[in-house]
Amino acid sequence: MTIRKGLQSCFDKSLPGLPAQLKMAPFHRREELITPGTIDKAIKSSVLMLFYPKEGMEHIAFIKRPVYNGVHSGQIALPGGRWESTDKSLYHTALREAREEIGIDTHQVKHVGKLTDLYIPPSNYVVSPFVATYDKQQNFAPDPQEVDEILEVPFSFFLEKTSVRKIKIETSGGLVVETPCFDYKGNIIWGATAMIMSEMVIQWKSTV
Repeated sequence: MTIRKGLQSCFDKSLPGLPAQLKMAPFHRREELITPGTIDKAIKSSVLMLFYPKEGMEHIAFIKRPVYNGVHSGQIALPGGRWESTDKSLYHTALREAREEIGIDTHQVKHVGKLTDLYIPPSNYVVSPFVATYDKQQNFAPDPQEVDEILEVPFSFFLEKTSVRKIKIETSGGLVVETPCFDYKGNIIWGATAMIMSEMVIQWKSTV
């Protein structure tokens, strides 16, 4: 079964949820994520995991954030951002943010499904991850104010056992923490983005 055909099947069954996310959570955050308390006041947001063809393989687009004075400075993430009152839904938030950040034609994007919401304690965001497909290779137009670089990663990379390793990384607050990560050619994908990808990978492997 091809990745494109298998994607829809992933959302025909229940999701693994938090246990799958925790496999890639920073070790110092795990207890906080298991018992996050109330998130009623958390900021609603969403991200887009967009599958598209490139060189005969399904790829996913990630952004590298600029260096700034904030908790997610310089990190690799899925395109996305906070919900705005003009957005019809959180899925439309993900589409709008992806259009603004990486310049995709959202009219050509096909919704596939939604992964489990994830609470991010450092920024007090709750993220809704949406999965979608695009039928053609993308020609991205990144917003230089929001995106330093676009990282195109084959989905097959995440299915390899060797894609995961443990590292020590310095957070924006100067704290050195140990965390599992996906290491793609020296590009470190960790934190919330790695947790979201972990659920997608586990769901894929249990489905196809």
